[in-house]
Amino acid sequence: MQQPNVIVFMTDQQRWDSCGFHGNPLGLTPNLDRAAAQGTDLHYCFSCQPVCGPARAVLQSGVYPTVNGTFTNGRPLPEDEMTIAKLFAGAGWRTGYIGKWHLASGREAVPEASRGGYRDWLASNALEFTSDAYRTRLFDGDNQPVDLPGYRVDAVTDAAIRYVDAHKNEPFFLFISYIEPHFQNHLDSYPAPEGYTQRYTGRWTPPDLAEHGGTAARHLPGYYGMVKRLDEAYGRLRDALKSLNLDGDTVTLFTTDHGCHFKTRNDEYKRSGHESSIRIPGVLTGPGFESGGRVKRLISLIDLPATLLDAAGIAVPERFQGRSVLPLLRNPNADWPDDMFVQISEASVSRAVRTARFKYIVTAEQADPLRDAGALCYTEAELYDLHADPYELNNLIGCESHRKLSDVLRERLLRRMTEAGEQAPEIESAPPVQSGHKLIYEHELRL
Repeated sequence: MQQPNVIVFMTDQQRWDSCGFHGNPLGLTPNLDRAAAQGTDLHYCFSCQPVCGPARAVLQSGVYPTVNGTFTNGRPLPEDEMTIAKLFAGAGWRTGYIGKWHLASGREAVPEASRGGYRDWLASNALEFTSDAYRTRLFDGDNQPVDLPGYRVDAVTDAAIRYVDAHKNEPFFLFISYIEPHFQNHLDSYPAPEGYTQRYTGRWTPPDLAEHGGTAARHLPGYYGMVKRLDEAYGRLRDALKSLNLDGDTVTLFTTDHGCHFKTRNDEYKRSGHESSIRIPGVLTGPGFESGGRVKRLISLIDLPATLLDAAGIAVPERFQGRSVLPLLRNPNADWPDDMFVQISEASVSRAVRTARFKYIVTAEQADPLRDAGALCYTEAELYDLHADPYELNNLIGCESHRKLSDVLRERLLRRMTEAGEQAPEIESAPPVQSGHKLIYEHELRL
């Protein structure tokens, strides 16, 4: 088969419901909405580790963070890890990386051995620390600083378009990693382009944020402005591909590392098992994905590396723990897991399993979330019925009406943990709670 170009357009900390095709009413993402309608919308796409570095390690390595060792920020991806860049390069693709890396030591330049096998390089290990909204500093392949003009989203996009143009005559794999709409760390703010914050002040607030508050009222306008500019950048990239006659030969993945709950579920912005933290946008366009429609099965971040390799005709290594979504496009009834698994670190050592209807979360209270990859004992912490309570406002854990359901989900989670390479732990039941909820009978357990 002809070698398609492959581009990953990755944002940082973007909520799934910031997108129009997920119901956001503000018109933030017309370019992505159109791509989702024309290509393939992975409508139920999730992060399997809602922390920046670990999520990125999953995308590069195709294995869970407890397998590659990068289960918290600050733990570099091992230099000998088999990565998608090495696999693409070995199959004849030119490989390039632009933007935030977050998989090496330090905050600035990344040594060549720590770049995951990417040949062409213009990146910073922690872009949020080496740049600001109108001050973009990256480092080239010789580890020399490169200051790019313009708003940061535009500066990174300009570099990406230059790369595409320079390599249009050879198959390339380009990974573009934005910092937006992540907060600016030293300011704890969401710096949108000039004039964009004002567009969204006092506008729509997702129900979970309206209920819990957090920093949503202060931060949503800037956050939405950043999402809008990202969508404009995505449109510019697609326009560039079209002008270069590459649009029909290029697979493009739009996704993010995790969501954002604006300090409502813990004292920061992610690192929880809630939809606001783990549900993410996932859109694929190009060869194999045109008119793919809306995929309603549960897709994990860990499935995306295998999908990109499969789309390019490259064999997926047995080591990879995800699977390609392409069979689902050919046959919606193809064999596919009916649940997905989440590992959580830094805020807590937790694990979660999500089915089409329910979510079950356990936490190891005695474990150190910055040191321990996992634990041998967890306690039931949260249970949600996502059909009745899509914004997870009513925790059902411990309710006697849902005890049988919790037992079923506990077995699901234990199976998922061992499949991921973890040792099967003990999971202690939550203390029983009386509630007015209808008893869930065994024949009603439609997960």
